[in-house]
Amino acid sequence: MRCAVLQLSAQGMSSTKLYNYIRIAHTKNVKVLLLGEYILNPFFKELQNMSIAMIKEQAEHQIKILKELASTYKMVIVAPLVIVKRKKVYKTVAKFAPASTAYYQQQLLINYSHWNEEKFFSNSIDAIKSPLIFKVDGFKFAIISGFELHFDEIFAQISSKNVDAVLLPSVSTFDSFERWKTLVLSRAFTNNCYILRANRIGEYTQEEFSWKFYGDSILASPNGELLSHLGNKEELMLVEMSHSEVVQTRRTWGFKDIIKRRES
Repeated sequence: MRCAVLQLSAQGMSSTKLYNYIRIAHTKNVKVLLLGEYILNPFFKELQNMSIAMIKEQAEHQIKILKELASTYKMVIVAPLVIVKRKKVYKTVAKFAPASTAYYQQQLLINYSHWNEEKFFSNSIDAIKSPLIFKVDGFKFAIISGFELHFDEIFAQISSKNVDAVLLPSVSTFDSFERWKTLVLSRAFTNNCYILRANRIGEYTQEEFSWKFYGDSILASPNGELLSHLGNKEELMLVEMSHSEVVQTRRTWGFKDIIKRRES
């Protein structure tokens, strides 16, 4: 399974780079392309100062473009989007397939005093449900948001679905480089699945405080190994993933079998 991560800064209403990079990905036979958080929408702190009408207009523009690109290039594009429904703002991850579109509403949002998405967005606060699961050529993907990587309850849902790869768009900052890498590799190993993480680049400054988004998009193997990674520049990362590698790794470690014997 050939996939790609498009590591970008915030693009606003411009679609030029999306068109250019997705054309390149198409020539490389990419089946699934992943973007990081707050690339198609302004960063959370900027959204707080925008009108709902402006947020809605921007989201509708991006949705139209991504539907067109997915259809034209016969590719699945996974892109975090901030959308508006009935004058309420929601944080989602959208899956644009050639003939359909689906949305995953982020279940767990950051709620810290300096970065409180849970307060701003209208996402439901409910019991944890399965993330969005889909298949491409028999290869099974799950979509979660970056913050949700921290929660065992999310991975309990993923583990029960025998997922081959988790797609993880993120917006990591504050010199958390090593912590995030360690967490991604650990989750990939304990769940014996690939994790493809897309992180954005760029910077947002509020008064004298700066959020620096450092990139470091990575692919972790089912054995918890770092297979591919990017630096802190704008780049397109092409990766290969194998269903047979997932199956073999699970047979080798037997984590699921150990639990199944106790459940029976």
